[in-house]
Order: sequence, then C-alpha cells, then structure tokens
Amino acid sequence: MSPILVERDDARVEITLNRPEARNALDLEMVDALHAALGKLEVDRSVGVLIFLGAGEKAFVAGADIAQLKDRDALDSLAGINARLFERIERFPQPTIAAVQGYALGGGCEFALACDLRVAGETARFGQPEVGLGIMPAAGGTQRLPKLIGLSRAKEWVLTGRLIEAEEAERVGLVHRLVSDDKVLEEARQLARELLRQGPLALRMAKLALNASFSGEVGFTLESVGQALLFDSTDKHERMEKFLSRQSARGTKKTPVDDTAATDGEGS
Repeated sequence: MSPILVERDDARVEITLNRPEARNALDLEMVDALHAALGKLEVDRSVGVLIFLGAGEKAFVAGADIAQLKDRDALDSLAGINARLFERIERFPQPTIAAVQGYALGGGCEFALACDLRVAGETARFGQPEVGLGIMPAAGGTQRLPKLIGLSRAKEWVLTGRLIEAEEAERVGLVHRLVSDDKVLEEARQLARELLRQGPLALRMAKLALNASFSGEVGFTLESVGQALLFDSTDKHERMEKFLSRQSARGTKKTPVDDTAATDGEGS
C-alpha cells in the first residue's frame, strides 16, 4: 500500500497520508514519498493550492513512528528527517492547507503547523507530547507554535504535553476554520477555491513575503542540536521502550508517538 495518495482536480492537489492502520504515523517511507511528490509539484506552475489530509477518521498524523524513532541517534537527529520535510512544506510556492480530523500530535502537529492554513473537525486533537518520551519537539514545534499562538501559551502546551481540543485550538488562532468532522474536506476545498480566485503570482509573492517575516534560523538550529543530545540520552531510550511495551501489551500497533497521551487515559 502506498504511504501517500495524490489526487488532482485542476489546480487543486490533495495528498492523503495513507497509513490508517498506524493512525498515519510518519515513518521514513512516508517522508520519502512526500519528498518525491513535492519535488514534482514544486516545479509544476499549474498547481495553485495543496491540501494535506489523513486517511481514515482517527488521525491526520498521530506523530512519528516510535519504533523507528527509538533507534535514531544524535546524527539522525541532526539530519533533520522530519524537520527538512516540514520546511519544504512551509516553503512550497503556493498555499498549503492541513485538513485535520482526529489526532495531530507531535510530528503530526508540527506537520499542520508547517502548512499555511488549518481546517479542523470537531474531534481534532493537537499537541506536542514529546517531553513525556524524553525528547522535545524538534521539527519546528518550538519555533512555529509560539509565533502562531504566543510564547506563554506555547510553553504550557509543550512543557505539559497535554492534548488540545479543536475548540481551544480555534480560539487561540491555531485553527482557521472549525467544522463538523464530515465537513472537513469540503471546507478545505472551499478554502482552496477562495485562494484559487486570487492572482496566482500575487499569492505566491505574498506567501514568500509573509514567510520572510517569520524566519529564525537560530531557533531551528537550537531545536536540532537539543534533540541530538536527547536522542542519545538514557531517559529517551527508557521512556520509548516503556511506551512500546505498553502498546505491545495492549496488542496495538507499535507506532504513533502521540498515542502516549491517548493511551494514558486521555482518549483513543
């Protein structure tokens, strides 16, 4: 089964993150497939807007694949496997929309943050629970989140690792449009139509200028170095091993980083 599905309707392109059995957890195969797809779309001048969505109803992206993440070391962290992907999404020439239903946690939340706009369903849940696994958000979470919702609130979200419900995410400005779950893709497509009515070159230049006002290379570098140190820590290995053991005992798929909160009584 392909880790992503790419569909096109004229200038609108939709990419479905296609690992529903693992709540669309982000693994290397999916990362590679996304890079390949983006490489083709970036140079296609007929593309006007890009929508990302998750397969199934449980998750947009439940996070990184813990089974893979557990074995990554400092050098893997410095390579910025997920960070480079999200940077590419942020710099995509035309507007991008995250259509979020279910979990968007850890790497999944960072994925949504890298998109220009976010449409969410009522069951959407956001969060950065990495500290509970002995690591930190290091694919833009400590940089993009405070710029979107404010430093004080971002500190509370990241340092506690709690799940954020869709209504709160909309109230603080993380979500642009909140609709019922069955209307998420429809609303994302309506937003895409609004964007496609604008001048395509003007849209591209406006996005470029807005992104330039945001750039902060020092912060992203600190994320990378900090995560590299954490990836080699004993605490990280012990916490991830405990997570995988709990998942194995429950007979569930040993993958999403963000199931940490869900399997600890916060819902599933």
